[in-house]
Amino acid sequence: MGFETSDDAAVYKLDPERAVVQTVDYFTPVVDDPYTFGLIAAANALSDIYAMGAEPIFALNIIGFPVGKLPLKIMGEILRGGKDKAEEAGIPILGGHSIKDAELKYGLVVTGIVNPDKILTNRGAKPGDKLVLTKPLGIGIMTHAIKKDFLSPQLIELAVKTMTALNDKASKAAVEIGVNACTDVTGFGLLGHLNEMLEASGCGAVLELKRIPVLCGEVWELAEKGIVPGGGICNLDFLEGKIKWDEKISRSQKLVLSDPQTSGGLLISVADAKTERLIEKLNDFGTAAYVVGKVVKGKGIKVLG
Repeated sequence: MGFETSDDAAVYKLDPERAVVQTVDYFTPVVDDPYTFGLIAAANALSDIYAMGAEPIFALNIIGFPVGKLPLKIMGEILRGGKDKAEEAGIPILGGHSIKDAELKYGLVVTGIVNPDKILTNRGAKPGDKLVLTKPLGIGIMTHAIKKDFLSPQLIELAVKTMTALNDKASKAAVEIGVNACTDVTGFGLLGHLNEMLEASGCGAVLELKRIPVLCGEVWELAEKGIVPGGGICNLDFLEGKIKWDEKISRSQKLVLSDPQTSGGLLISVADAKTERLIEKLNDFGTAAYVVGKVVKGKGIKVLG
Protein backbone atom coordinates (compact mmCIF):
# COMPACT_ATOMS: atom_id res chain seq x y z
CA MET A 1 0.00 0.00 0.00
CA GLY A 2 1.57 3.26 -1.14
CA PHE A 3 0.47 6.54 -2.69
CA GLU A 4 -2.51 5.25 -4.63
CA THR A 5 -5.31 5.86 -2.10
CA SER A 6 -3.89 8.62 0.14
CA ASP A 7 -3.87 6.24 3.11
CA ASP A 8 -2.28 7.26 6.38
CA ALA A 9 0.81 5.03 6.26
CA ALA A 10 2.78 2.80 3.92
CA VAL A 11 2.30 -0.96 4.28
CA TYR A 12 4.81 -3.59 3.14
CA LYS A 13 3.80 -7.24 3.29
CA LEU A 14 6.42 -9.59 4.74
CA ASP A 15 4.48 -12.84 4.73
CA PRO A 16 0.81 -14.00 4.91
CA GLU A 17 0.54 -13.03 8.59
CA ARG A 18 2.73 -9.93 8.91
CA ALA A 19 3.05 -6.57 7.23
CA VAL A 20 5.21 -3.61 8.22
CA VAL A 21 3.40 -0.27 8.58
CA GLN A 22 5.44 2.94 8.51
CA THR A 23 4.80 6.68 8.68
CA VAL A 24 6.68 9.93 9.26
CA ASP A 25 5.19 13.16 10.59
CA TYR A 26 6.72 16.33 11.98
CA PHE A 27 5.78 20.01 12.27
CA THR A 28 6.55 23.33 13.92
CA PRO A 29 5.41 24.06 17.51
CA VAL A 30 1.71 24.55 18.21
CA VAL A 31 2.25 25.40 21.90
CA ASP A 32 4.96 27.30 23.78
CA ASP A 33 6.02 24.61 26.26
CA PRO A 34 8.70 22.37 24.65
CA TYR A 35 7.86 19.23 26.64
CA THR A 36 4.18 19.53 25.70
CA PHE A 37 5.13 20.09 22.07
CA GLY A 38 7.06 16.81 22.19
CA LEU A 39 4.02 14.99 23.58
CA ILE A 40 1.74 16.40 20.88
CA ALA A 41 4.10 15.72 17.98
CA ALA A 42 4.60 12.11 19.07
CA ALA A 43 0.88 11.48 19.56
CA ASN A 44 0.22 12.95 16.12
CA ALA A 45 2.79 10.70 14.41
CA LEU A 46 1.53 7.59 16.20
CA SER A 47 -2.01 8.33 15.02
CA ASP A 48 -1.23 7.30 11.44
CA ILE A 49 -0.26 3.82 12.63
CA TYR A 50 -3.48 3.51 14.64
CA ALA A 51 -5.54 4.72 11.68
CA MET A 52 -4.31 1.66 9.75
CA GLY A 53 -5.42 -0.71 12.53
CA ALA A 54 -1.76 -1.49 13.25
CA GLU A 55 0.27 -1.79 16.44
CA PRO A 56 3.36 0.44 16.74
CA ILE A 57 6.61 -1.35 17.66
CA PHE A 58 9.27 1.41 17.68
CA ALA A 59 9.98 4.97 16.57
CA LEU A 60 12.80 7.29 15.49
CA ASN A 61 13.11 11.00 16.30
CA ILE A 62 13.37 13.62 13.56
CA ILE A 63 14.20 17.18 14.63
CA GLY A 64 15.31 20.43 13.06
CA PHE A 65 16.71 22.84 15.65
CA PRO A 66 17.80 26.50 15.40
CA VAL A 67 21.19 26.11 17.09
CA GLY A 68 22.39 29.41 18.50
CA LYS A 69 18.87 30.87 18.61
CA LEU A 70 17.42 28.57 21.26
CA PRO A 71 19.16 26.86 24.20
CA LEU A 72 19.82 23.15 23.70
CA LYS A 73 17.87 22.34 26.87
CA ILE A 74 14.72 23.09 24.85
CA MET A 75 15.65 20.28 22.48
CA GLY A 76 16.09 18.01 25.47
CA GLU A 77 12.62 18.83 26.75
CA ILE A 78 11.05 18.21 23.33
CA LEU A 79 12.76 14.84 23.05
CA ARG A 80 11.71 13.97 26.61
CA GLY A 81 8.08 14.67 25.67
CA GLY A 82 8.35 12.44 22.62
CA LYS A 83 9.95 9.68 24.69
CA ASP A 84 7.24 9.82 27.35
CA LYS A 85 4.41 9.67 24.80
CA ALA A 86 6.10 6.76 23.01
CA GLU A 87 6.38 4.95 26.34
CA GLU A 88 2.66 5.54 26.94
CA ALA A 89 2.09 3.85 23.58
CA GLY A 90 4.26 0.95 24.77
CA ILE A 91 7.17 1.47 22.37
CA PRO A 92 10.79 2.64 22.54
CA ILE A 93 12.45 5.41 20.52
CA LEU A 94 15.55 3.71 19.14
CA GLY A 95 17.37 6.59 17.45
CA GLY A 96 16.74 9.35 14.96
CA HIS A 97 18.29 12.29 13.16
CA SER A 98 18.78 15.98 13.89
CA ILE A 99 19.78 18.91 11.68
CA LYS A 100 20.53 22.58 12.22
CA ASP A 101 17.48 24.42 10.92
CA ALA A 102 16.28 28.02 10.84
CA GLU A 103 12.92 26.93 12.27
CA LEU A 104 12.19 24.40 15.00
CA LYS A 105 10.51 21.19 13.82
CA TYR A 106 9.95 17.84 15.54
CA GLY A 107 8.21 14.55 14.94
CA LEU A 108 8.64 10.81 14.64
CA VAL A 109 9.15 8.06 12.13
CA VAL A 110 6.96 5.27 13.50
CA THR A 111 7.11 1.61 12.52
CA GLY A 112 4.26 -0.77 13.26
CA ILE A 113 3.04 -4.21 12.37
CA VAL A 114 -0.32 -5.58 11.29
CA ASN A 115 -1.93 -8.74 9.97
CA PRO A 116 -2.51 -8.04 6.25
CA ASP A 117 -6.09 -9.29 6.57
CA LYS A 118 -6.88 -6.76 9.33
CA ILE A 119 -5.53 -3.54 7.81
CA LEU A 120 -7.87 -0.56 8.09
CA THR A 121 -7.79 1.60 4.96
CA ASN A 122 -9.69 4.64 3.73
CA ARG A 123 -11.09 2.87 0.67
CA GLY A 124 -13.69 0.43 2.00
CA ALA A 125 -16.59 2.76 2.83
CA LYS A 126 -19.95 1.49 1.58
CA PRO A 127 -23.33 3.18 1.02
CA GLY A 128 -25.40 2.81 4.17
CA ASP A 129 -22.38 3.06 6.49
CA LYS A 130 -22.49 5.46 9.41
CA LEU A 131 -19.59 7.91 9.87
CA VAL A 132 -18.22 7.97 13.41
CA LEU A 133 -15.73 10.58 14.68
CA THR A 134 -13.72 10.02 17.87
CA LYS A 135 -12.48 13.54 18.73
CA PRO A 136 -14.21 16.92 18.43
CA LEU A 137 -13.00 19.54 15.94
CA GLY A 138 -11.45 22.95 16.50
CA ILE A 139 -7.80 22.26 17.33
CA GLY A 140 -6.46 24.30 14.41
CA ILE A 141 -8.57 27.31 15.36
CA MET A 142 -7.63 26.99 19.02
CA THR A 143 -3.89 26.66 18.40
CA HIS A 144 -4.11 29.66 16.05
CA ALA A 145 -5.81 31.56 18.88
CA ILE A 146 -3.05 30.47 21.29
CA LYS A 147 -0.46 32.16 19.06
CA LYS A 148 -2.50 35.38 19.22
CA ASP A 149 -2.89 35.06 23.01
CA PHE A 150 -6.69 34.83 22.73
CA LEU A 151 -7.24 31.63 24.76
CA SER A 152 -7.64 31.27 28.51
CA PRO A 153 -5.39 28.83 30.42
CA GLN A 154 -8.39 26.52 30.83
CA LEU A 155 -9.03 26.34 27.09
CA ILE A 156 -5.32 25.85 26.36
CA GLU A 157 -5.38 22.92 28.78
CA LEU A 158 -8.42 21.48 26.98
CA ALA A 159 -6.68 21.77 23.60
CA VAL A 160 -3.50 20.15 24.92
CA LYS A 161 -5.43 17.29 26.53
CA THR A 162 -7.13 16.58 23.20
CA MET A 163 -3.95 16.74 21.13
CA THR A 164 -1.95 14.51 23.47
CA ALA A 165 -4.63 11.79 23.64
CA LEU A 166 -3.60 8.67 21.73
CA ASN A 167 -5.92 7.01 19.21
CA ASP A 168 -4.83 3.53 20.31
CA LYS A 169 -8.10 2.54 21.97
CA ALA A 170 -10.21 3.90 19.13
CA SER A 171 -8.13 1.84 16.71
CA LYS A 172 -8.49 -1.27 18.85
CA ALA A 173 -12.27 -0.86 18.96
CA ALA A 174 -12.46 -0.42 15.18
CA VAL A 175 -10.40 -3.56 14.57
CA GLU A 176 -12.38 -5.64 17.08
CA ILE A 177 -15.75 -4.61 15.62
CA GLY A 178 -14.62 -4.86 12.02
CA VAL A 179 -15.23 -1.56 10.25
CA ASN A 180 -15.22 -0.80 6.53
CA ALA A 181 -12.85 2.18 6.40
CA CYS A 182 -10.83 4.41 8.68
CA THR A 183 -8.60 7.49 8.56
CA ASP A 184 -7.41 10.07 11.06
CA VAL A 185 -8.49 13.69 10.81
CA THR A 186 -5.39 15.87 10.61
CA GLY A 187 -4.14 18.60 8.28
CA PHE A 188 -6.89 18.44 5.64
CA GLY A 189 -9.68 18.78 8.22
CA LEU A 190 -12.80 16.65 8.54
CA LEU A 191 -14.03 17.46 5.04
CA GLY A 192 -10.67 16.93 3.36
CA HIS A 193 -10.02 13.53 4.90
CA LEU A 194 -13.61 12.44 4.35
CA ASN A 195 -13.25 13.46 0.70
CA GLU A 196 -10.15 11.26 0.38
CA MET A 197 -12.07 8.34 1.88
CA LEU A 198 -15.01 8.82 -0.45
CA GLU A 199 -12.91 9.20 -3.59
CA ALA A 200 -10.97 6.05 -2.71
CA SER A 201 -14.22 4.17 -2.01
CA GLY A 202 -16.30 5.48 -4.92
CA CYS A 203 -19.08 6.84 -2.68
CA GLY A 204 -20.63 10.07 -1.45
CA ALA A 205 -21.66 11.20 2.04
CA VAL A 206 -24.15 13.33 3.93
CA LEU A 207 -23.03 15.20 7.06
CA GLU A 208 -25.23 16.99 9.58
CA LEU A 209 -23.74 20.20 10.94
CA LYS A 210 -25.71 19.91 14.19
CA ARG A 211 -24.00 16.55 14.86
CA ILE A 212 -20.45 17.83 14.34
CA PRO A 213 -18.71 18.05 17.75
CA VAL A 214 -16.36 20.93 18.61
CA LEU A 215 -14.06 21.24 21.60
CA CYS A 216 -15.98 24.18 23.05
CA GLY A 217 -18.40 26.90 22.04
CA GLU A 218 -15.51 29.32 21.64
CA VAL A 219 -14.49 27.47 18.46
CA TRP A 220 -17.58 28.77 16.64
CA GLU A 221 -17.03 32.26 18.11
CA LEU A 222 -13.38 32.38 17.08
CA ALA A 223 -14.24 31.25 13.55
CA GLU A 224 -16.94 33.92 13.35
CA LYS A 225 -14.33 36.54 14.30
CA GLY A 226 -11.96 35.30 11.61
CA ILE A 227 -9.49 33.68 14.02
CA VAL A 228 -8.77 30.75 11.71
CA PRO A 229 -5.52 29.26 10.36
CA GLY A 230 -4.58 29.75 6.74
CA GLY A 231 -4.57 25.99 6.27
CA GLY A 232 -8.30 25.86 6.93
CA ILE A 233 -8.97 28.46 4.25
CA CYS A 234 -6.82 26.49 1.79
CA ASN A 235 -8.68 23.29 2.68
CA LEU A 236 -12.05 24.92 2.02
CA ASP A 237 -10.88 26.44 -1.27
CA PHE A 238 -9.50 23.08 -2.44
CA LEU A 239 -12.86 21.39 -1.89
CA GLU A 240 -14.83 23.94 -3.93
CA GLY A 241 -17.24 22.08 -6.19
CA LYS A 242 -17.05 18.89 -4.14
CA ILE A 243 -19.32 20.04 -1.30
CA LYS A 244 -23.04 20.88 -1.51
CA TRP A 245 -23.81 23.20 1.39
CA ASP A 246 -27.16 23.92 3.01
CA GLU A 247 -27.81 27.59 2.27
CA LYS A 248 -28.12 28.31 6.02
CA ILE A 249 -24.49 27.34 6.68
CA SER A 250 -22.17 30.34 7.10
CA ARG A 251 -18.59 30.63 5.85
CA SER A 252 -17.29 30.50 9.43
CA GLN A 253 -19.11 27.20 10.00
CA LYS A 254 -17.63 25.85 6.77
CA LEU A 255 -14.17 26.78 8.04
CA VAL A 256 -14.72 24.80 11.25
CA LEU A 257 -15.44 21.69 9.19
CA SER A 258 -12.30 22.42 7.14
CA ASP A 259 -10.15 23.19 10.19
CA PRO A 260 -6.75 21.41 10.11
CA GLN A 261 -6.36 19.21 13.17
CA THR A 262 -3.17 18.35 15.00
CA SER A 263 -3.46 14.84 16.43
CA GLY A 264 -7.17 14.69 15.60
CA GLY A 265 -9.47 11.72 16.07
CA LEU A 266 -10.29 8.79 13.84
CA LEU A 267 -13.03 9.01 11.22
CA ILE A 268 -14.59 5.57 10.88
CA SER A 269 -17.00 4.24 8.25
CA VAL A 270 -18.92 1.36 9.81
CA ALA A 271 -21.86 -0.76 8.66
CA ASP A 272 -25.14 0.50 10.11
CA ALA A 273 -25.75 -2.85 11.84
CA LYS A 274 -22.40 -2.56 13.67
CA THR A 275 -22.62 1.11 14.64
CA GLU A 276 -24.20 0.62 18.06
CA ARG A 277 -21.63 -2.04 18.99
CA LEU A 278 -18.78 0.19 17.84
CA ILE A 279 -20.04 3.09 19.94
CA GLU A 280 -20.42 0.83 22.96
CA LYS A 281 -16.90 -0.52 22.48
CA LEU A 282 -15.44 2.98 22.10
CA ASN A 283 -17.24 4.13 25.22
CA ASP A 284 -16.05 1.06 27.13
CA PHE A 285 -12.50 2.07 26.22
CA GLY A 286 -13.13 5.62 27.44
CA THR A 287 -13.15 7.06 23.91
CA ALA A 288 -15.70 9.52 22.57
CA ALA A 289 -17.94 8.55 19.65
CA TYR A 290 -19.98 10.93 17.49
CA VAL A 291 -22.15 9.80 14.58
CA VAL A 292 -21.70 12.74 12.20
CA GLY A 293 -23.28 11.44 9.01
CA LYS A 294 -23.63 8.56 6.59
CA VAL A 295 -22.16 7.20 3.37
CA VAL A 296 -24.41 7.27 0.31
CA LYS A 297 -24.31 6.32 -3.36
CA GLY A 298 -22.89 8.87 -5.76
CA LYS A 299 -20.10 11.40 -5.39
CA GLY A 300 -19.24 14.37 -3.22
CA ILE A 301 -20.33 15.54 0.22
CA LYS A 302 -23.65 17.14 1.15
CA VAL A 303 -23.68 19.11 4.42
CA LEU A 304 -27.06 19.69 6.05
CA GLY A 305 -27.70 22.56 8.45
